[in-house]
Amino acid sequence: MAADVESLLAGLLRDPWGQVAPSVYESARLITLAPWLTGHAERLRFVLAAQRADGGWGPPGGYALVPTLSAVEALLTVLRAGEDGRPPTIGRAEVLASVERALVVLRGWLGDEGPRVPDTPAVDLIVPAMVEAINVHVDRLPADLVEAWARAPLGLPREMGDDRLVGVRRLIASGRRVPAKLAHSFEVVGPAAGATPGIGPGRLGTVGASPAATAAWIAVAGTARGVHRARAHLRELALRQGGPVPCPIPVTVFERAWVSSGLARVGIPLGGRRELVESLSAALGPTGASTGPGLPTDADTTSVTLYALGHLGAPVAPESLWGYDTGSHFATWPGEDGASVTTNAHVLDAFGQHLAIRPVAQSRYAAVVRRLSGWLREQQRADGAWHDRWHASPYYATACAVLALHEYGRGPALAQVVDRAVDWILGSQRPDGSWGRWSGTAEETAYALHVLLGLSRPARGRLGEAVRGGHAYLRRTAAARQPQAALWHGKELYAPTAIVESVTLAALHLVASRAELESSAASF
Repeated sequence: MAADVESLLAGLLRDPWGQVAPSVYESARLITLAPWLTGHAERLRFVLAAQRADGGWGPPGGYALVPTLSAVEALLTVLRAGEDGRPPTIGRAEVLASVERALVVLRGWLGDEGPRVPDTPAVDLIVPAMVEAINVHVDRLPADLVEAWARAPLGLPREMGDDRLVGVRRLIASGRRVPAKLAHSFEVVGPAAGATPGIGPGRLGTVGASPAATAAWIAVAGTARGVHRARAHLRELALRQGGPVPCPIPVTVFERAWVSSGLARVGIPLGGRRELVESLSAALGPTGASTGPGLPTDADTTSVTLYALGHLGAPVAPESLWGYDTGSHFATWPGEDGASVTTNAHVLDAFGQHLAIRPVAQSRYAAVVRRLSGWLREQQRADGAWHDRWHASPYYATACAVLALHEYGRGPALAQVVDRAVDWILGSQRPDGSWGRWSGTAEETAYALHVLLGLSRPARGRLGEAVRGGHAYLRRTAAARQPQAALWHGKELYAPTAIVESVTLAALHLVASRAELESSAASF
């Protein structure tokens, strides 16, 4: 265990970009936007191989829409490649068969009868842009290439229009400065963007921490400053995973903050990590910290960074969080549509920890702790779980809320809130000992164990049986080296591999610590 933790932490510092699994959506965008980039054929093979048996791509339900649209648009681009003299990269028949299967499933998803589209970043920009591009491609394909049924234009999902996409394109065409968060999905703007004030590569060469956005910027930037740096960034990303690319990337602060805070919370010692402390401290500015270069600062990353620094022995007052306070809760960023349970649980961690370290801190810190305790209590679902906009699994949101409330919560009825969450977790365990939204996963099982073992309750009876089942499942999946499930909300669901590994290591440490504690108690 100690060796695994040491290896994980060493990897964080060795790879400042972070570790994220490859993305169908982003890889497909590069097929269209950057056919010149190293690994083009490998990206095409990756996309084709990732297609599901039903013709779609990605996770179940509405989460499949974004990667499927991106893949279909890219494959249609490949089919049309011969029209301008470029030879197709791979067998045309294989690509055409893939597109036809996907169009069948897309027609079932789009329109009034399709699945609900989840609230993932920029989904109301990406889906209309992809549907528009696919319709243009299909209309221009040779008549003998696709059957008549496939030529009918695709529609948009229920309750989704293209108003926001049109508005964003008009804003960019006007030449005015755009909000920094739009850089992450710059690929939806189209070729008319030109030079856009406020959008461009930073020191590492990324635009919006997105390979797709970076490629789209290169396509319209001409000879603008930073083009060479952006191209070099994409080339290095493509080489790292043999062609396919991840997103978001880089995730330097996100990865280091979540890993170190999660390990420290369960009692794994992190002393002497000077480089880790320095990098997290340097990430904090007047408005907090961002996930990584190319992304705006946000309350979620800021609060977890503050919490991590507190555990690393370098506490920082949470002053940078005040700009996200809405009066009832904290927004992930100013002007956020909706609210995040996990962001507010992490803000509660940051303020609660600071009060514990500095008991004489300002009284408004204590007021925030009470207010957020009440707000989180109100967000609990009737079944005892919490759900969130930054993760597909209720086990993540529930673990974040329960642990923050247990450690730092103040106010009435918190014990009952926690009890309901524990009952939900015990009642939703699968026969193989795992937990999971669609199927059992190591990550979600680890979150369940964090709750069951993080409350200092005796692991006996039903709770003990649940813990033993979850522990056995984690050991089996570790031995089998099963791939991590994509559960985190990005433009499509993604897997931040180092963070997920840290979650499972922390759960295994909790089990081992509890077993040692109860064995010692039994010997007296």
